[in-house]
Amino acid sequence: MEKVVIIGGGFAGLNLCKYLDKSKYEIALVDRNNFHAFPPLFYQIASSGLVESNICFPFRREMKKMKNVEYHMGHVKDVDLANKTITTSYETIPYDKLIIAAGATNNYFGMENLAKETFGIKTIAEAAHTRDEVLDRLERGALEKDPVRRRELLSFLVVGGGPSGVEIAGALGEMKKYIVPKEYPELSQDDITITLVEGAPSLLGAMSKKSQDNALKGLQDLMVNVRLNTTMKSYSDKQVTFADGHKEYYETLIWTAGVKGEPIPGLPQEVIGRGNRIVCDDFNRVKGLDDVFAVGDIALIQSEASPKGHPQMAQPAIQQARNLARNLNIGEFKTPFRYHDKGSMATIGKNRAVADLPKFSFSGFFAWFVWLFIHLISILGMRNKLSVLVNWFWNYVFYSTSLRLLLRPTKYPLRRHWSH
Repeated sequence: MEKVVIIGGGFAGLNLCKYLDKSKYEIALVDRNNFHAFPPLFYQIASSGLVESNICFPFRREMKKMKNVEYHMGHVKDVDLANKTITTSYETIPYDKLIIAAGATNNYFGMENLAKETFGIKTIAEAAHTRDEVLDRLERGALEKDPVRRRELLSFLVVGGGPSGVEIAGALGEMKKYIVPKEYPELSQDDITITLVEGAPSLLGAMSKKSQDNALKGLQDLMVNVRLNTTMKSYSDKQVTFADGHKEYYETLIWTAGVKGEPIPGLPQEVIGRGNRIVCDDFNRVKGLDDVFAVGDIALIQSEASPKGHPQMAQPAIQQARNLARNLNIGEFKTPFRYHDKGSMATIGKNRAVADLPKFSFSGFFAWFVWLFIHLISILGMRNKLSVLVNWFWNYVFYSTSLRLLLRPTKYPLRRHWSH
């Protein structure tokens, strides 16, 4: 029986575990976290709408249902293509077939200091850290007597006008418009500045003009300042320098402006393409390598229809994983990958969302309700679905949640291997 090692337990990795033939393959899933998370709702962690456990599901609980599938915790340190092994933080694992589904990480476009100075929502840990920052600033702002310093503390900048940027900016706008007057009587809405900047001439660049306009109006209704055609050049000592040279102070910068493939040590440089993604053929086989495949955000399959590769979203990852499993199960590569675009959605806030389906677009309450339904049924685990549903219902009715808890981690004892 051949051993398949899968790096990454996101949408692509988990679907491979489900659909690969367990009578033909022994499967090992490697991930630095011991859970599968649901990235489309990370922004709700960052805005205190949900807690981490609502949208995370332990790998081991899911794998109890699967024969010949095992989980290995660890961060991949090296891939040895000659000896067909991978080395993680803790062990070396041999493979017959290697499938890389490691996903994507933040792309700072050369401004690498931003990794240490800005906040993000690309991982569950980043989203939780961002939530703590937002709550900390609200609490400190409520105590601050100096009005100038108070406005500095409560200045938030979101960089990037894609779905993630629009959703977190909308969530912060809802906090400013509805939560602050109820729960922070010491603060005025005028004390809080929420700004979203986007380098392109419109938000949600991949969506229709109608959806772009509705998203812009929705954010403005939530008291978010939106600046289009605006590019950030640098960020240092809380000072943002924009491309036109002017500077502004922002206490908290949330970065959603771009992603790149997660680095995988040991791969030859010639297989790394645009955006640090791994160059593959139409069957997700890595260029020039035997028995090595890449799927999901990290895979770059270029064609006339997709010259820059496929969108780094859930649907291409799921479809690639299922197609690759189908080819591996029959033992030959008969079916090339063809992406079926099922549409795009983004939510701006309560009763506010935009949706582009293949044949029509819609927005408002109905789009928001459809967005809720699709995301709810996509979450793993009945307990998680119920928890999310209860939180959403409570927040919808009362605009109140018990989840705005500032939980700072203790520093000691140090566990340096947790970050590797």
